[in-house]
Amino acid sequence: MASSLNPAAPHHLPSFITAPGETDVLMVVVAVFLVITVLAVGLLFLRLHTLPERMAHKSHKLQFEIVAVLGLLALFTHMHIFWVAGLLLALIDIPDFGNPLRRMAGSLEKIAGMRPGEGAYEAPDEIGVDTEPTEAPGEREAEVPKTIPLPRMPKERTHA
Repeated sequence: MASSLNPAAPHHLPSFITAPGETDVLMVVVAVFLVITVLAVGLLFLRLHTLPERMAHKSHKLQFEIVAVLGLLALFTHMHIFWVAGLLLALIDIPDFGNPLRRMAGSLEKIAGMRPGEGAYEAPDEIGVDTEPTEAPGEREAEVPKTIPLPRMPKERTHA
């Protein structure tokens, strides 16, 4: 079948109009451009969405896990206040109250004549202190030798 122009069509057709049965180059180029654009916008959205989490991770914040959970909540609920709260929490430095308290406890143990960490064995549990002693005052000190090395637990980072 010979391809002939419709008598109503102009004699000079633009280059993007193809003959029947040929590949439409413009459609292929636009489809590839559309796929690349959608992937780029999605990647930009996810990079922007994880910005608070990356900021908290990079600066080794204590509240990293909270920022990560707020980011996931914002992603799945589409409530932007969670993202804003995570961003603000990633920017704020929460003071570390644990380290000065550990240093004070170690200094007090040194003043009391104990090795650092030894006072933790003599501290009462969650229930409280017994009202009646079950043993003589000198028996407990004889049972626990003073030369036992205390186990040191390394501090683990859960977000690295």
